[in-house]
Amino acid sequence: MNIQRLSVHPRYSQCVVSGEQIETSGIVAHDLSQGIGAQTRDVLQQLDALLALANVDKTRLTRVQVWLADMSDFAAMNEVYDAWVDTAHPPARACVGAALADSRYRLEIQANAVL
Repeated sequence: MNIQRLSVHPRYSQCVVSGEQIETSGIVAHDLSQGIGAQTRDVLQQLDALLALANVDKTRLTRVQVWLADMSDFAAMNEVYDAWVDTAHPPARACVGAALADSRYRLEIQANAVL
């Protein structure tokens, strides 16, 4: 089976294509001074860019996992997510509260898609 690693860093690949499956690493915001809305937009823009590297778009998503540092951000995150997601092709999704690696991260998103 052919495995393609995209946007490779010393510790991880941001995106891996294996057969027909695409998997991203966890994605966090670049600007950690922003609130949940801006961090969510940033992360979803990064996800769009990773999918484009794999030559697909969000209509090919099969699963999205969201980790929130504070579950009280759930509604504000969903406001941004709902405006972004393709409602004709919504992926399965899970959202949980979690302690993230840096206290300034408001969320982390990981996704799976198919070619």
